[in-house]
Amino acid sequence: MPLTQDHVTSALTTVLDPDLGKDLVTLGMVKKIDIDGNAITVGIELTTPACPMKDRIQADIETAVLREATNVGDAAPEIHVEFSARVRAAANTDQPSPLPGVKHVIAVGAGKGGVGKSTVSTVLATGLTKLGASVGLLDGDIYGPSLATMLGLDDMQPTARGDILDPFEVDGLKCMSIAKLVDPEKAMIWRGPMAHKAFSQLVLQTNWGELDYLIIDLPPGTGDVPLSLAQLLPLTGSVVVCTPQRVALEDARRAVRMFQQLDVRVLGTVENMSWFVGNDGVEYDLFGRGGTEKMAEAMQIPFLGAIPIHIKMREHADDGTPLLNFQIEDELTETLLSTCSELARQVSIATELDEGSRPTLTIS
Repeated sequence: MPLTQDHVTSALTTVLDPDLGKDLVTLGMVKKIDIDGNAITVGIELTTPACPMKDRIQADIETAVLREATNVGDAAPEIHVEFSARVRAAANTDQPSPLPGVKHVIAVGAGKGGVGKSTVSTVLATGLTKLGASVGLLDGDIYGPSLATMLGLDDMQPTARGDILDPFEVDGLKCMSIAKLVDPEKAMIWRGPMAHKAFSQLVLQTNWGELDYLIIDLPPGTGDVPLSLAQLLPLTGSVVVCTPQRVALEDARRAVRMFQQLDVRVLGTVENMSWFVGNDGVEYDLFGRGGTEKMAEAMQIPFLGAIPIHIKMREHADDGTPLLNFQIEDELTETLLSTCSELARQVSIATELDEGSRPTLTIS
């Protein structure tokens, strides 16, 4: 008996998404089944273009369809799997999002300054863009904005339509920083309410359009400013950045607990400055490698990846050329993209679990 679409569909009900734990048919990921003689084409819509499980899903589909062909007595078909991707929006909450075109808002925080939070925010945003997602990056560090430099916005002038700002665009990444709206020599001497109002205007009065992910680089620490900023928008989750040494880990734990107390899912931690390769080719663990991963395991939160110190990454930050970080060397590119893919994976898991407890705070 030749395979039919019903046979193939039945086979696909046995293929589970490795992360979501449900079959492809139930998840609505099967978009096409075409049978042309002995050739079968299956169209699968992934939950993110950065899906790290694509190869495993393809292998499981091929195994399931071949098994079904054997069961019905048909010859082994030629199987083609075509992948597309659509990032699924976070579940609706009782209060509508003030940014309806943005599917996921992700806060990047740290328990202390100096751990490279803005560097990691830039890597995540540019990496997800490179992987095919539509991404925005907001410099939410009101007191010490640095993303304008790191993204190369120096010579760009802000534009607006009425009281709505146009975001800057760098290599397909939409971005905004308060550094482009104030005198570069001006110190941000603001008390909490003033900072909250400035941030609110910055994020809500920027025309972000349609985005899969909006990455928000928060100020360091667990004080009232990052706490309130994390509550301003419905958050899919947060990322905590840390370096491996104990003094940084202690503060990172506090940042994790802050987000958890706010009922904001911690999507994972990133260990920055994890190692350094000298001119002699030897790896040096300047801050004690692996501490962040151990912390994540102990706190039962995901570990997204570890990023090394690299002189080229520092140069690219100073020059405002973040996309070049993915052209330094193959091993580093794989490390950076793996960290970005792992974040996208955790967002997909969080969306499916649908905690429905994304807090909001109205600031007036």
